[in-house]
Amino acid sequence: MKNVLVFKTSVSGKSEVKRLKPLLNRLVNQSGYWNFDLEDCDNILRVETQSLTAPAISSLLQKSGFNCEELH
Repeated sequence: MKNVLVFKTSVSGKSEVKRLKPLLNRLVNQSGYWNFDLEDCDNILRVETQSLTAPAISSLLQKSGFNCEELH
């Protein structure tokens, strides 16, 4: 069963999403899916995954220079 994790981020443009794409693709691998909603005021990142945890995703974005906070 897949979980949907939702995050508020500081990612604000398509060039930033393009920069994160290889990292997120590697992280979710073949078993997951991710997308950004940059139209939302919180620049939402949604991740569908079977095995990843919210801290792992937050850590990846923070190491890449972005704020990332899970929304509950």
